[in-house]
Amino acid sequence: MGSDNASIVEELIKRLPCQVGGGVRSATDARRWLDDGAKRVIVGSALVTGDKLEKAFAARLASALGNDRVVFAIDSSQGRIATWGWKQTSAITPGEMIDALQDYCDAFLYTHIDTEGIMRGFPLDVARQLRNRSRKRLIVAGGIASQEEIEMLESLQVDAVVGMAIYTERLLT
Repeated sequence: MGSDNASIVEELIKRLPCQVGGGVRSATDARRWLDDGAKRVIVGSALVTGDKLEKAFAARLASALGNDRVVFAIDSSQGRIATWGWKQTSAITPGEMIDALQDYCDAFLYTHIDTEGIMRGFPLDVARQLRNRSRKRLIVAGGIASQEEIEMLESLQVDAVVGMAIYTERLLT
C-alpha cells in the first residue's frame, strides 16, 4: 500500500486499536497492516471488477487472514456499488454484495455516497434493508447528523460513523 499517509497510519496503529483501509489490494497488503498492529483491514474496490464480485479473492483473504480480521467496504451511489475512489459504478447492488461475500468477513462498512458529508441524515430504510440481509456487524456512514439518528441506528444493531456532524460541532448542540 503506497500511500502518502502510510507513515501516519503506521504510527496510529501502534498507539490505538484501528481498522485500516484504502488501497488494500491483496492479502499481502492486508497482512502488512495487521502485522504492524491494525485490528482489522477494510477492503473495498479490490472486491469488484466491472460488474463482477471477486468472491474467490474474498475467500483467499479470509483464508489467509481470518474472517475476524476482514471488513468489506460497500460504497453505494444510487443503489449501486462504487469503486476506485467512487469514480466507477458497477451494476452490483449492496444487497448482492452482502449476500455473496458475508461468509468471508467480520463486518461490512457501508457508505451511502448520496448523503455523505451533507448532514441531512442517513436513510434508515437502507440501514434496515442491509441489516435484514446479514447478521454480520454493520457499520454505516453518510450524512449522519444527530444523536437521535445514532440511537435509531443502534436500535437496529447498526454502528454509525460520524464525520461532518463532529467537525462542525453539530452533535455538541
